[in-house]
Amino acid sequence: MRAEYIFGIHAVTTAVQRDAKRIKGMWVQKGRTDAKVQKLLDLAKAENIRIEWTDRKELDAMAEGGVHQGVVVACEPIQAKNEQFLDAMLDKLEEPAFLLILDGVTDPHNLGACLRTADAAGVHAVIAPKDKSAPLNATVSKVACGAAEVVPYVLVTNLARTMKDLQQKGVWITGTAGESEVLVYDADLKGPMALVMGAEGKGMRRLTREHCDHLIKIDMAGEVSSLNVSVATGVCLFEAVRQRKA
Repeated sequence: MRAEYIFGIHAVTTAVQRDAKRIKGMWVQKGRTDAKVQKLLDLAKAENIRIEWTDRKELDAMAEGGVHQGVVVACEPIQAKNEQFLDAMLDKLEEPAFLLILDGVTDPHNLGACLRTADAAGVHAVIAPKDKSAPLNATVSKVACGAAEVVPYVLVTNLARTMKDLQQKGVWITGTAGESEVLVYDADLKGPMALVMGAEGKGMRRLTREHCDHLIKIDMAGEVSSLNVSVATGVCLFEAVRQRKA
């Protein structure tokens, strides 16, 4: 299995702290002796990670133009979870389930941003269909700033069936749709719930929409008709957080 490169101080630090066994080697820019890099080096040495010093040009090539901040690691790809993992996780939860479903989000940057937001909001897992969904890769890891290693990303064979299974477990499913008459701020987002976000432009697929318990929308005051999916996800998730903490 081909290794993937993760780069940037925060993303690499999270990878070392959370899943050091995935890391096959670390490359650090020659001359970097600042406190942040030294702390990362100490963590890597404690995990017996091989460290090599190299020049910036080589790091630029590894990061393919990304901002590496002088450090790159080679990792085994993150493995997505499956339906069995989701069932076991839900059975072990001691608090109301808080889930995010992404229906047709294929851009790795958007997936990474959604994972980062989901982690910040305390989401237990992000669920997506195996077909027409972005894979977990180095781009996702970088954009997620460590969240890809923490938030379970569950790929399911049949999303509609998974939604039905969630409902049978007592999870209410709230979809987002521009034509809904209910604003996100007026919806009840407390208790066991899953928020469904559709693909940019197309929104949720018809079958996904039909399996939602209710639909909500974000009130748009300006000229634009919609938000980036990761931004809309943040708005909805943190309204749910506000309600759940009230």
